[in-house]
Amino acid sequence: MSNLNLNKVVLAGRLTGDPELKQTQTGVSVTSFSIAINRRYVSKNNEQAEQQTDFINIVAWRQTAEFICRFFKKGSAICLTGSIQTRSWQDNQGQKRYATEVVADDAMFVDSRNESGNSQGGYMPDAYNSAPAYSSKQGAAPNFEELTTDDDLPF
Repeated sequence: MSNLNLNKVVLAGRLTGDPELKQTQTGVSVTSFSIAINRRYVSKNNEQAEQQTDFINIVAWRQTAEFICRFFKKGSAICLTGSIQTRSWQDNQGQKRYATEVVADDAMFVDSRNESGNSQGGYMPDAYNSAPAYSSKQGAAPNFEELTTDDDLPF
């Protein structure tokens, strides 16, 4: 019998609402939100591909949650990596409830600053260059200098 266990998810979509940063009772940052992802499928009569939208529930913790809440808003394109988690609980009426969600480990920008639709020309004009992506495994991403011309390129 194999001991293979793999739970890795990569998703790219758009936020369906503004993420809200919350704190647990012990002060840990957390945010929950959903992203919309378009999926193409062939209809039953196999005539043409149709499109359907999936809404995926996401939860992010600590610095990943803080990064998402700082740089993303409703409609923002986002790429996430993480894992699928299921949980269950009993509600106030005694019914057993279940939830399946993606726990985000990493969050990355998808749109360039000019494509983000921000009227000021960027995602978060002053903050974008200071944190282009966040990974919970490696801390904040390094700063990258924006080149305004191609003169300094070696090719």
